[in-house]
Amino acid sequence: MNFAHIINPVQVKATSDLFVAQPVTFESMARARQNGAALAQVTLLTAQYPEDRDIIPEWYVQTPDLIESVLDKTSFRKERKLPIMRHILDRLYDGTAEDTDYLIYSNADIALMPFFYEAIAKIIEQGYDAFVINRRTISKDFTQPEELPLMYAEVGKKHPGFDCFVFRRSLYPQFILGDACLGANWIGRVLIVNLMAFANKFRVFEQAHLTFHLGDDRSWRNPDFADYDAFNRQALITIIHQLLEKPHVQQKPEVVHFFQEILKRDLKYGVDPQQQREQEQTPFLPKLTLWIRKVLHKLAERMARKLGK
Repeated sequence: MNFAHIINPVQVKATSDLFVAQPVTFESMARARQNGAALAQVTLLTAQYPEDRDIIPEWYVQTPDLIESVLDKTSFRKERKLPIMRHILDRLYDGTAEDTDYLIYSNADIALMPFFYEAIAKIIEQGYDAFVINRRTISKDFTQPEELPLMYAEVGKKHPGFDCFVFRRSLYPQFILGDACLGANWIGRVLIVNLMAFANKFRVFEQAHLTFHLGDDRSWRNPDFADYDAFNRQALITIIHQLLEKPHVQQKPEVVHFFQEILKRDLKYGVDPQQQREQEQTPFLPKLTLWIRKVLHKLAERMARKLGK
């Protein structure tokens, strides 16, 4: 079985969490590839800007440098040179041979357990052609790749974030990714809706101890960069609508329902802005009371229907 796994390394200052996390990721990927050699041949790749080449270890294949960023698509209050996800995955697809079975993308701060690729091979044997591995969060007290054995030993806590994606290479040409960028909210859902749309058997593995992250600072929640989140939000809305137009997607009622739930519940698409603001400003107890009333109302309706029969 042949895998190709890409990440997007970036040169950062010592104050960034990536300064510690990326070397750990680099070393963990090398160890996982070595440990999984009996079951899978793994090619490790990077997609990088020219200024980021110096930090990339020799065991990675460097794909052609990224040229554009999200800054080439629109303007933002504070400039961040964030890559467009489509450009990273294009390099992953174009940089691999046709006999590559599965492609893997993970964030540059996501480290792998030593048996990662072996587990991936076993999951694929169960018939999955696309899946997501949710990470576990461990202590951020670790600072060196030499501490990896101790990191492996820490079970950590489950995390709901989506940051490791595995899919059959043949699926990728169908993906609709727009210009959604890495490093902002909603990017995980951009990938998930594509995996769900085009895979025959898909799953999110929420409990698997296969990847981990040092700490949980959630720097992506910085309000200074909310306009990047808004950019990705609009991209996701457009992508979902385009996917819902696909005839094969329309034949998957559970996928259609999930997409509609994302639009309504998560993206608040179609919700009156004034109503949304009022809901967000409503204190917790009134919200709870309103929810209880709705539940009781639904129960009363059901009882009335039964009595009517």
